[in-house]
Amino acid sequence: MLSYQHGFHAGNFADVHKHFILSLIFAALNKKAKPWSYLETHGGAACYDFRSEQAQKTAEYRDGILKIWQQSETPEALAPYLNEVKALNGSGNLALYPGSPQLAAQFAREGDKVAIMELHPGEYRQIKQHFSRNGQVAVHHRDGYEGVSALLPPKPNRGLVLIDPAYEVKAEYLQVAKYIKDAQQRWPNGSFAIWFPLLKAGQHQAMIDKIVASGIRRIFLSEFFAQPSDSARMFGSGMLLINPPWQLDQQIASVTPWLAQRLAMAGAEKPRETWLVPE
Repeated sequence: MLSYQHGFHAGNFADVHKHFILSLIFAALNKKAKPWSYLETHGGAACYDFRSEQAQKTAEYRDGILKIWQQSETPEALAPYLNEVKALNGSGNLALYPGSPQLAAQFAREGDKVAIMELHPGEYRQIKQHFSRNGQVAVHHRDGYEGVSALLPPKPNRGLVLIDPAYEVKAEYLQVAKYIKDAQQRWPNGSFAIWFPLLKAGQHQAMIDKIVASGIRRIFLSEFFAQPSDSARMFGSGMLLINPPWQLDQQIASVTPWLAQRLAMAGAEKPRETWLVPE
């Protein structure tokens, strides 16, 4: 199903949660001189303009990144993320927002490689054009799962895979669980990040249970709640991390309570961080 377009939702609370964590992972990868690879199953349009008709129709960014942008003081562990958002906007007002492919491209150094899959025709055209002059970023018009699998293990042989589908089809949750077991076997020393929505139906829990039972080690979960759990809409954001960088768990936990004070509605649960499977 190819109806989902992220432009309506760019910069919302879930993007803030997902992208600050991704930025911390990129910052950790950049602490070592060795080059890294970044692969993504569902790239989207890469960069989003809050002045666009899509963004203005929903204005979800106003309850997300805009509230963070307006803060005079922010936690230290938010700096890698906010610095990249600011770099995209220069000294002006918040108008542009980096999706995960753009974040990867901004963090990438000489020798680092970025590979993005996107099957939606419109989104593919946008992201292909966006990176047309960037030789470090390869954009593929193909199924995200098949495309990333074909490139595993990548060269350079350290880095991250982001699995970030729209979950328009309920079966996608278990598809992700099945896929991650194969992908991790292909690239055992890689890091993997799986984003998922928190919805009343609770479909994500079966996915998590299946991944935990797969035998994969070092699985960390971060859940951020923006609305009460009985909401009919997406009320939270989840990031399941496999083989995350050292101390990433502590960095995440230093940010999410602060985010909750500024982005969460009354009645929302407190953020949760936990190791589901240790070493």
